[in-house]
Amino acid sequence: MFSTNIFTCLYVKETNKSIIMKMKFLLTMLIGGVISASAQKTVVDVAVGSSAHTTLVAAVKAADLVSTLQSAGPFTVFAPTNEAFAKLPNGTVETLLKPENKATLAKILTYHVVAGNLDATAVLKAIKDGNGKVTLKAVSGGTLTASLRDGKVILTDEKGGIATVTATDLKAGNGIVHVIDAVVLPK
Repeated sequence: MFSTNIFTCLYVKETNKSIIMKMKFLLTMLIGGVISASAQKTVVDVAVGSSAHTTLVAAVKAADLVSTLQSAGPFTVFAPTNEAFAKLPNGTVETLLKPENKATLAKILTYHVVAGNLDATAVLKAIKDGNGKVTLKAVSGGTLTASLRDGKVILTDEKGGIATVTATDLKAGNGIVHVIDAVVLPK
């Protein structure tokens, strides 16, 4: 009786291991397919597909930057969430979305974009190589300083404002998106 139970347990364990291996394989294939499919999207499509970035999408449309950000790139986009925009003083977003403020809005939005494809590994390496910080040249012409605080990448804008990177490496066919918790502002 005892030996039968041991063999039964071993058989069940091997069967479970086989099922787990098959599940891991299927999950890997599924994730690979999702990543492959998402890599065909643009950085705009990544934002459009996120319910946390509806304000950013509205701003990109109002600034007439959709076609630019759908071009070949590559672009690294530091994408503020809806909550990040909500931290701005009352009425700021509504004012920026007005047609007469299109140039100002475009400058702010392109301040969140760096030419090139800087994934999290590249950003961390640049920070390390820069002795704790690296200056990033934004498409708008301004600069952002990336550094580490409590193990997280932060961006310091030209006015001294700070945004923390909360999600990284959302890949697109024309670049990469990193999510930030504040709107960075140029001078």
